[in-house]
Amino acid sequence: MTVGEMLVATVPMARTLNLEFLETTPERAVVRLPDQAEYHNHVGGPHAGAMFTLAESASGAIVIAAFGDQMSRAVPLAVKAEIGYKKLAMGEVTATATLGRPIADVVAQLDAGERPEFPVAIEIRRADGAVTGEMTVVWTLRPNS
Repeated sequence: MTVGEMLVATVPMARTLNLEFLETTPERAVVRLPDQAEYHNHVGGPHAGAMFTLAESASGAIVIAAFGDQMSRAVPLAVKAEIGYKKLAMGEVTATATLGRPIADVVAQLDAGERPEFPVAIEIRRADGAVTGEMTVVWTLRPNS
């Protein structure tokens, strides 16, 4: 099962929005929100909440791709998120997530008995390539008790 298939199977909101996981590697995750009238806002583009979920889902995909081998000893949790809406989004939008710290540094903290935190940066783009939003999600790996 791919990371995208796992997220769609286990995260109901990803299924509800019909998110498409185009790429999920430890270096990058790309997720698309199709243009769907039932998730439009008052100006006819994707609702801000749908774009937040899109970006957060891309961040979760890269976290699982990067740290999936640590899941037996720690659970990934989003700590906080900040989003900025830059331009009007219309039609389908795509979120691209990148990890903000080297994987080895995060795992070293976990190995030292700490609860590491690390940022994931996400860009949301329209089909024409214009950046419509930027988001940062800070994640942690909470060690299992």
